[in-house]
Order: sequence, then C-alpha cells, then structure tokens
Amino acid sequence: MDGSSHDPAIHALAAPTAAAIFAAFEDYNDTFRSITRRAQRRFEAREWQLGQRDAVERIELYDHRVERCLAGLVGTLGRHIAEEATWSAARTEFASLTADCPDRQFHATFFNSLTRKVFATVGVNASVEFIADDDELPHGTAPVIGISRQDGLVPGLERLLAGLPWAGRFQDAARSAQFIAAEIETVLQVRGLAGQLSRLEVLEPVFYRATRAYVVGRIGGGDWTFPLVIACAHPESGIVADTVMISDYELRPLFGFSRSYFHADLAIVEPVVRYLCSIMPGKPVDELYTVLGRAKQGKTERYRSLFRHLAASTDPFVHAEGVPGMVMVVFTLNSSELVFKVIRDRFAFPKTSSREEVMEKYRFVFRHDRVGRLVDAQEFRRLRFPRARFAPELLAELLDSAASSCRLDGDDLIIDLCYLERRLKPLDVYLREAEPAAARRAIRDYGQAIRDLALSNVFPGDLLLKNFGVSRHGRVIFYDYDELCLVTECRFRDLPAARDDDDELRAEPWFYVGPDDVFPAQFLEFLGLRGELREEFLRYHAALLDADYWRQLKAAHVAEEHLEVVPYQRRQISHILAAP
Repeated sequence: MDGSSHDPAIHALAAPTAAAIFAAFEDYNDTFRSITRRAQRRFEAREWQLGQRDAVERIELYDHRVERCLAGLVGTLGRHIAEEATWSAARTEFASLTADCPDRQFHATFFNSLTRKVFATVGVNASVEFIADDDELPHGTAPVIGISRQDGLVPGLERLLAGLPWAGRFQDAARSAQFIAAEIETVLQVRGLAGQLSRLEVLEPVFYRATRAYVVGRIGGGDWTFPLVIACAHPESGIVADTVMISDYELRPLFGFSRSYFHADLAIVEPVVRYLCSIMPGKPVDELYTVLGRAKQGKTERYRSLFRHLAASTDPFVHAEGVPGMVMVVFTLNSSELVFKVIRDRFAFPKTSSREEVMEKYRFVFRHDRVGRLVDAQEFRRLRFPRARFAPELLAELLDSAASSCRLDGDDLIIDLCYLERRLKPLDVYLREAEPAAARRAIRDYGQAIRDLALSNVFPGDLLLKNFGVSRHGRVIFYDYDELCLVTECRFRDLPAARDDDDELRAEPWFYVGPDDVFPAQFLEFLGLRGELREEFLRYHAALLDADYWRQLKAAHVAEEHLEVVPYQRRQISHILAAP
C-alpha cells in the first residue's frame, strides 16, 4: 500500500463507502428473496408464464444492482474511486459491518464484484479483494421438520403435508400421503431394509422450479441414510404428490448443472448447502450455490475450487476430447471435471456469427430455462494461469487463434474471456466407444433432448452429434450454442420435390433457402447415423423429421401455451386417487 493509505480524506471516505456497499447488498438480497417468495404464489395459482418472467428478473438482478451501486460510488468518491487505498480502507470497514452476518461470503463476493469492475482485475488483487478463509466456521443449521416412526409413517406424512403452505389445495392429501409412504416402503423393501425406517425429515423451505414444488429431505434408520425428494405437481384438479425420489442417482440430475435455478426462500443459505452436500456426497459446492440461484457465489466457489485443484495437481491443460470447434478453442485438465472455452478470433466456414453474437447466445442460455438439456456455462474474465501448465500445442493455438482473448504476461497466460462448463463425453465419441445397448439408449435420449429443447422454445441450430455430450448418468446434453435460436424464429419448411434428375444431382439447392429456413426432412442425412442407430432414431423420433411437427410447436409457442418438460421419471398416483 502506498503513502496515500494515510491520507485522512481516504479514511474519511472508508466508512460511508463500506456502509453504501453494505446497504446495496442488503437491498439486492431483500429483492432477491422477494422475487423468490413469488414462486409459492405462482405454484398455487398455476401462473407458469409469470414464473418464467420472475426467474429471468432474478437472474438479471445481481448485475443490475452491482452497476447501480457502482454508479452511486462514482458520484460519492470521485477520483478516489480508482485508488487502491480507498478500497483497502473500505474493505476493513466492510469486514466489520459483515462480521456477524451468517452468509457474509455473499457480502464479500458483492464487494469483490465492485473492485473487479473498478480495477479490471487480472487474477486476484489481494490488496482490495476479500480472500476466502477456508477455516472460517460455518453459521447455523438447516431448518428441518421431522416425523417419528412411532407415530406411523402415513399419519406422520399427513401431518407433514398439512404443514405445507398450500396444504388446502391438495386434490387428496391423505391419498398423497399413502402414495409417498408406499413408495418409501417399496424402495426399502427392495434394498432389504423393510421395517427399519426410524427417521424422516425435510427442509422447511419448499423448493420451486417451473411447474413443480419439491419437498427435500432424507430418511434413515440404524446406520443408513437415503435422500428423499417429494415432487408435487399442480394440475387443474388440485395439487398431487407426483413422484418420490430416494436415490442419489435421481437427485443429482435434479440439482444438476443442466437445470435452471430453484426458487427456495432461504434465510441463511450456507447451512442448506451443507445439508444438500450431506444427502448428495461429492456434489460440487459451487453447483449447489448456483442451482439455488446464487450464481455469482457459485462462480466464486468454482474459481476457488479450480485454483485449489491447480495447486494440488501437476497435469497440463490439453485440448478437450472430440472434434475441434470452429468457434471455440476447448481445453481441459484431465484431472478436472471442467472444460474451458475461448472464442476464436476467426471462425471457419461455414460459420458466420460474430464474436458478440456468440457471447449473446451464452447470455441467452444463462437466462433461459435449460430443462436439463443445456450446460450451465459460466463466463469468467481476466483469468491468470501459469503458462507452464499448458501443453505447448494448446498454448500455441490459444495465442494464434484466440489472440484477442489470450496473451502472455511474464510466466503467466492471461485469458480475458472464457466460459467454464462441466465436462461431458462428446456424443459422437460416446457412440463409437459404447456397447450397442448403451449407444441405442444414447440415441434415444439424443432425440429426446431435441424434443425437450423444442418444448422450451429452443432450436439447437447445429444438430451434429459432436455438439452434444453425455453425462455420467447417460443423459444427453447440448453444449454448442453459437447457432442456437428460438423455435419461433425459424421457418420450418417441407423439402420441395426435385423437378428432374438434374435437380437431384445438384450440389446446391435448386430452390430458394432463406436465412431462417429449416428443412427437418434433411436432419438425418447430416447426422451420419447408420445401421441400428439410424433405425433406433427413426423408431422413436421420426416426428422430428416432419416439418409439420415443428410448425405445430412453433404455433404453440407463439400462442404462449405452456409446454412442459417433466424433470424426472414421473410416478403417477392416479391409481391411488381413483381408489374407493
């Protein structure tokens, strides 16, 4: 710190600056929670379209409030806003203000967001930023509601359901309780644990997303514990328990990196994150913060996790598996579960997008409902890496093909803009390596991924297999966004019949093709599917080759009909509700 640290003017500004930032964060957090609380009303009133708008409003809130706070500080601090001493002194005052705040890491991240904008920080600036304290003691415990086995499982579940905010809107709460109990007992019987249940608890806050409400908790007995999620739907006839999830395999995708954010009103977030970690061991903490809607904290945690991993590992950054991208240079650490994407300076033919257009596609995905089929791509600015950690051929490509984003600074490589995503196995690679049965399942899910995206008004644009990946749970997910667009922006056309043999032999179309024209009948010939995989696709997804299928979907979106993508394997209780 230079001599200006002793400037009385700076110290006079420190306290009001810290107070202004604290007030700005508290205002942001109060507004975040206010929007979150609307989710209960949306679920009760079946206001699905309004719920989608709430989700976008909440996603955009953080950046808006950072910009508003910064604008106010510019007016207050004048020239002092660009002095590190000002921010160092304000950081000390801010730490005092937040010392007793239970989620003070959120306050610190907000403070750091401001400093990074002011100083265009490369890497970390320890002079003005808060640095994570891994030894910091956690605050509080997650609020839970429990039922006792002595009271009986069904009566206990009835009382639990009666305590939900919308209990009076159940179609038949007693039969929903019977359904939940039957599901639990069936799973325990299959696992050889029949009659051994002694504990059942759920978090007090209800988790909302799209058209579903989720009651999240766990069951246990003796030395065993399983997660428990009760998913509730709200058809016109009344609320019902739609399915029960009692396995890590079911929960991880529900809380995964391809899902949009939950709306759960949490007075304190960190204890709930720890609780979720306890029922999904090994789940990255950064993904849990993100899926709870705290995307900026999720980014912070991912950044810290990445650099902890770099410090504990020695393997180099290398090109990611799969066909090299025409728009992105994609690389990874083989010891990590992340991939890094850097936009190329020039795109190979036939790509025509601009750099800004590609960035806008990624912003679109950030705001849109990902329905389990789009990877959450986090944008990072001005990252600093040791150049020695990069394989020579990768470093050469980054400096040559992405020079507008990548530069050397002594022994470091600076990357001004990149996207971080969870690493997936490219679908084309997966199909070459998988056993026949697994490959057929993947092709079926590939077609379902296209359908699910279409239901959310997304057309991938480029349907080539290399642009999709396969998760560890075998789920097919889209991750190449440069040609992505809305279904409502496309003009789906039938393929005109050839007029003669010469038309059939032409290399170029003999008919006019507009910039928004899509010919579904041509999809299959570009995918390169052969033999059993081609037959499997046609058996389950021939409708995707029909322009009328797409036109009907487009018409539904234009009419603002709600088209649902159910985020789990539904277990109906219609047989219970119909029982005498």
